Amino acid sequence: MPSDLDIARSAEPLPIEEVAWKLGLGIEELSLKGKGIAKINWDALKSRSDNARGSLVLVTSVNPTPFGEGKTVTTIGLNQGLNRLGKNAVCVIREPSMGPVFGIKGGAAGGGYSQVIPMEQINLHFTGDIHAVSAAHNLCSALLDNHLHQGNELDIDPSRVIWPRVIDMNDRSLRNAAIGLGGALNGFTREERYDITAASEVMAILALASDYKDLRKRLGQIVIGQNRSGNPVKAEDIGAAGPMALLLRDALLPNLVQTLEGDPAFIHAGPFANIAHGNSSIIADRLALSVSDYVVTEAGFGSDMGAEKAIHIKTAASGIPPDCIVVNATVRSMKLHGGGFSSKGGQRPSNDEISKENVSAVTTGSMTNLARHIENMKRFCLPVIVSVNRFPTDTEAEIQELLRCALECNADYAVVFDGHQRGGAGASELANAVSAACQDHIANGRPFEPLFDNKMPVVEKMLKVATMIYGAESIDLHKKAQRDLNLIKKWKYGNLAVCMAKTQYSFSHEAQELGAPSGFTLPIREIRLNAGAGFVVVICGAMMTMPGLPKKPAAMDMDMDDDGNLTGVFG
Repeated sequence: MPSDLDIARSAEPLPIEEVAWKLGLGIEELSLKGKGIAKINWDALKSRSDNARGSLVLVTSVNPTPFGEGKTVTTIGLNQGLNRLGKNAVCVIREPSMGPVFGIKGGAAGGGYSQVIPMEQINLHFTGDIHAVSAAHNLCSALLDNHLHQGNELDIDPSRVIWPRVIDMNDRSLRNAAIGLGGALNGFTREERYDITAASEVMAILALASDYKDLRKRLGQIVIGQNRSGNPVKAEDIGAAGPMALLLRDALLPNLVQTLEGDPAFIHAGPFANIAHGNSSIIADRLALSVSDYVVTEAGFGSDMGAEKAIHIKTAASGIPPDCIVVNATVRSMKLHGGGFSSKGGQRPSNDEISKENVSAVTTGSMTNLARHIENMKRFCLPVIVSVNRFPTDTEAEIQELLRCALECNADYAVVFDGHQRGGAGASELANAVSAACQDHIANGRPFEPLFDNKMPVVEKMLKVATMIYGAESIDLHKKAQRDLNLIKKWKYGNLAVCMAKTQYSFSHEAQELGAPSGFTLPIREIRLNAGAGFVVVICGAMMTMPGLPKKPAAMDMDMDDDGNLTGVFG
């Protein structure tokens, strides 16, 4: 099979104006950003975003493994499959961060014959939205440190600054830094923390803001630290919110591209799901729902991460719950969770182990890990479809066992997805199941039920997620986390949503704990206030908000030839 890059380069894309026309969007509603890329302008958003008519399909997954499960491939392939059935469908996915692109993944625009294009531009800079988030975030940092240097009129306590800096790259050496060294002319000397841009509160705000007014308000509500009297200091107080909003003016507008089969796709916002809320933007979803019958949107990592946050953070902000949930699963992920490989979570098994048939391991993994994902998603009173993403190393016996287990574990549908090798044609079973599930839910479905509402205190929400989603018996607030919680409650933020930051590889906080661990105590190291985004970030175990690079980063295989063509990139 050709590489992802070769497949993408051989595609014959439609003019982006023709792709927009499929959604009823005219050329006057587009701002062209290069060949095959456009932003939807503000007038079009204002006139359409409140006219939702479509069904919202949330694609999530089992806990990811080091060899990948193909959730983005499933999202894009399902979009293609629905359109092949004659449905008017569009997918909404997140923008790739250059950290994973140059670190482990090597690309995040799908794969095989279920990709969005132009793939190279999407993975490298795209329309500059993530750079705009970095610039807006770091502008606030620059204004904050300038305020300290210029006399500190607000009496900000430099030792109580909580606003970090960000960069869109994995760089563990920046997790803890010192700034302002070299004397008074170089600014105030203090400790600093760097996060990856995908974990920035500004990124979360971009994804959750409903319009320019809401964006500006949320930016102003960002708490950057406290003064020496113990009161919060906000971005508005140092004059940062207005210029930050200006830097995000174009970034708030969704990006339109297409699949390999010429179907519309929106790409907008890029928060990670293990350290942020992990979902694309509310604005893109609303626009897509106003111009199509089916909107396929993706939540990052496993259902315990991105899907839980889609329900309790994104849906709470948008007021638009999903009509069905697709849980992506693979034979090899179930074999890993079933103890079929010598390696554990976070480590890639050998190719020989992956290829060796092991039906019993598929059974064990499915009846533990997959079973809990299905059970968790069924809690929200939504239909659940298990989509088995086929890989060449899967045997027919393993696939059939996974399908059988999924139905035994109470999935409403269980189907095989072959979109990587066959594109939309390989997604026909999944597309039919999604169509049926959405129709049944709309006609007969029970009311959508989150685990809690916004009135519940933060600590009780943390406990609910830990016990009802992760399988923990209790939570353990470390001393710093307890101090953080006390301050958050003192400042009247004690009822915000919770955004759990933990490893994606396990239901627990330990990547090596595969299957469906239970009865453990979830350690909570720190609680960070994201008042503008409307949630607190709960740091569990050893989780870091600035990833590091692997021993051999994907970047080391990337290059450019004499004509500027990319080589060794994205598979």
